[in-house]
Amino acid sequence: MSEQPRQEQLDLADHATAVPEAPVQPGLFPDDSVPDELVGYRGPSACQIAGITYRQLDYWARTSLVVPSIRSAAGSGSQRLYSFKDILVLKIVKRLLDTGISLHNIRVAVDHLRQRGVQDLANITLFSDGTTVYECTSAEEVVDLLQGGQGVFGIAVSGAMRELTGVIADFPGERADGGESIAAPEDELASRRKHRDRKIG
Repeated sequence: MSEQPRQEQLDLADHATAVPEAPVQPGLFPDDSVPDELVGYRGPSACQIAGITYRQLDYWARTSLVVPSIRSAAGSGSQRLYSFKDILVLKIVKRLLDTGISLHNIRVAVDHLRQRGVQDLANITLFSDGTTVYECTSAEEVVDLLQGGQGVFGIAVSGAMRELTGVIADFPGERADGGESIAAPEDELASRRKHRDRKIG
């Protein structure tokens, strides 16, 4: 019987294996763009950023697959607020679904990812053979997995984070502590039009 690879198999029930803390990947977030955990994004913005439909977002929230960690909808008129990490998980769920992973196995993987901090997630690569989701945190674990034949495709979480960091800046955010909201940067055409209107007036 061949020795099992050392990477974690995320569909195992309630494993208690301690994962050593990996060094933070340098340069992932410039000092001025580290995600603020108090800034949230409304549902429609979260959908556009993650590339999912509002129906998916609503269903995943109602079934507790991915719930907004900053503010959940409570009564009519209230708006969910999703954090940077929430939207990152939404992107990962979308990619796993696109590759044919079952919602059951995705839920196990999401439960595992939810326990990690944003910077910890930068060191993770998810692999799957189409059924099971595996987590790798080192090059050696990736090699073991591929040699064992389990890995068919992979998702580098750091890559998804870089994409997200570039896209999310274009969307307005709201502070959960009641502070000043973060407005989306104005596009150049709108800025020129406003400037021209001021000159005409």
